[in-house]
Amino acid sequence: MSPESQSLTEVLESTQTGDTIILTAGIYSGSLIIDKSITIQGESGAVIDGQGQGHTIKINAPNTVISGLHIRNSGQDLSEQDSGIFIHKTAHNTVVENNFLQNNLIGIYLWGPKKAVVRGNRIEGLQVLHVNDRGNGIQLWNTPGSIIEGNTVQYGRDGIFTTTSKKNVFLNNTFKNTRFAIHYMYTNNSEVSGNVSIDNDVGFALMFSKKLKVTNNHSINDNEHGFALNYANSSVFEGNSVKNGGVKCVFIYNSNKNIFKKNHFEGCGIGIHFTAGSEQNTITENAFIGNRHQVKYVGTRDLDWSKNNRGNYWSDNPAFDLNGDGISDSVYRPNDVLDRVIWASPSAKLLINSPAMEILRWSQSQFPSLQPGGVYDSAPLMTPAMSSVAENQSSSANEQNPEEQNHDKHD
Repeated sequence: MSPESQSLTEVLESTQTGDTIILTAGIYSGSLIIDKSITIQGESGAVIDGQGQGHTIKINAPNTVISGLHIRNSGQDLSEQDSGIFIHKTAHNTVVENNFLQNNLIGIYLWGPKKAVVRGNRIEGLQVLHVNDRGNGIQLWNTPGSIIEGNTVQYGRDGIFTTTSKKNVFLNNTFKNTRFAIHYMYTNNSEVSGNVSIDNDVGFALMFSKKLKVTNNHSINDNEHGFALNYANSSVFEGNSVKNGGVKCVFIYNSNKNIFKKNHFEGCGIGIHFTAGSEQNTITENAFIGNRHQVKYVGTRDLDWSKNNRGNYWSDNPAFDLNGDGISDSVYRPNDVLDRVIWASPSAKLLINSPAMEILRWSQSQFPSLQPGGVYDSAPLMTPAMSSVAENQSSSANEQNPEEQNHDKHD
């Protein structure tokens, strides 16, 4: 149908379950409410404009498909969660794919449906409001089994924000110019894999969640942290990379029983900041390269970051391997007494080159018993053990422009 032939609202009222509506080029007025299980497919140039009021499209019926549309200009009331596409908790198995969503408060909101799929969409959020007044690119609440795959999100607040959910999969999405690329809250037994975060404040903020599989994700030029963990427990982090990550590649706060294996942390102010009682974490076969401080740990307990005679690679470790087994002949300690003095009393930086500090350094080198408790690596690696899959994805991520997607027909 075309905008001139008939009102889209009237067409929706007359459709039957299972019907397909094909929209030709033109501008169709929202807000639309879909109460039947139908497919709406747009040809090149088909636009649905919410005219700044409420949800541009609201889906109440299960098994609905929205594809190939340019969806824009929802309302801007956060209390009403105004969205480009709002998927109600009755709309199970809805599929939203290959759309271009622009200038909506929230791009796509999954409010409780089971097994929804959001795939291959390009989402450009609002830029006119303060960041905290904007909505998220994709938002999920209590939507078990839903999959978010192959989307590109720019602007708005967070790329993906999820809360109080489970068994979700976020796969191969790209995020740029947001606050957090992916923001987890109370979402368990889920997967975050193959995602790319570029030029965001924080790449992956995982909070109050457990039993996550976080693999082969990449944070590039994020301003604050690549990964920020807060009460994230019993999860696996493998094959991820952070490059040029600003303040901290990884910040771990009160997060326990996690496995960090074969990750790559490079070019940050601090490689890992490890604090607040985080216990029983396994940190092995990671690569720490060119960070100003490889580790910041202020506790007094001894923590050995190695397992089964396999530690981590440290670019600043002047080590020897006389027997050629790939393991350094000496223990690596990322922090010394001087580090601890400065972290405990930042004003001590003024004395960094003073005779007193030089004496402290010399004393520690001559009497190893003066070493403080803290992180050490009893089996540091001589070469990085980065997984080949993650290395290949990281290289391609550096070349990827999130604006160059297969959505040219909407431009």
